[in-house]
Amino acid sequence: MRISVDPDICMGAGQCALVSPDVFTQDDDGFGTVLPGREDGAGGTLVREAARACPVQAISLGETQARTQAPASDR
Repeated sequence: MRISVDPDICMGAGQCALVSPDVFTQDDDGFGTVLPGREDGAGGTLVREAARACPVQAISLGETQARTQAPASDR
C-alpha cells in the first residue's frame, strides 16, 4: 500500500495523526504528513480508518504493484 497526504488539500485537522500516530504526524504548520519510512503503511493497523477520518479526503491510499517474474517456461 502507498500512502500520501496531498498538501494542497490538507487543512490541518489532525485526525490522521490522532487515529494512526504510528504512520502520520503533523508538520510545524499543523498539516498532516506521513512519517518517513511509513509511506508503505507498514505497521499501521488504522491507516484506512485515518483516511476515512480526514474531513477533506487529503489522504490517498494506493495499492503497490508487486513485481512478478515470468514463469521459467516463458523465459
